[in-house]
Amino acid sequence: MKTSRTLVIALMAFVVAMAASCGIYSFTGASYGTAKTVSIAYFQNRSTYVNSTLSSKITEDLKDRFMSQTPLSLVKENGDLNFEGTITGYTITTAAIKAGETAASNRLTITMKVTFTNQTAPENDFDKSYSRYADYEVSSSFAAVESELVDEIVKLLIDDIFNDSVVNW
Repeated sequence: MKTSRTLVIALMAFVVAMAASCGIYSFTGASYGTAKTVSIAYFQNRSTYVNSTLSSKITEDLKDRFMSQTPLSLVKENGDLNFEGTITGYTITTAAIKAGETAASNRLTITMKVTFTNQTAPENDFDKSYSRYADYEVSSSFAAVESELVDEIVKLLIDDIFNDSVVNW
């Protein structure tokens, strides 16, 4: 009985020591070193087709992700972690063709360019393009499904940006 209790205590001490040795780490997988602040500039929409709410949605969703999954404080500019970027594409293309060479489904693709600067660990800086898409049936009007598609794509883009900047797995 005493041996199993000693084993449990030793195992718990080992787990705590391992977690402490990894530096600042969260259960979401985010690792942000000694950074205390994050700044996220407004993502301008420079695509040919402009969705009027897309810039705000991407900017606010990225802020929300950092506020909900890290203890970093949001500042207007010059954060320890800094994000800037532009939306470079918002396109609809044919995704699949059915018999008779007519479209079966269409694809909305959103492309963006992101510059990430880490003042506390400059080796993690990047300037990267991201692109995600979602398909919808041609029988649905784009206007009817656009909001749902944008939500789905933006979530994927935010996942990619968050993972590349602070998860580093």
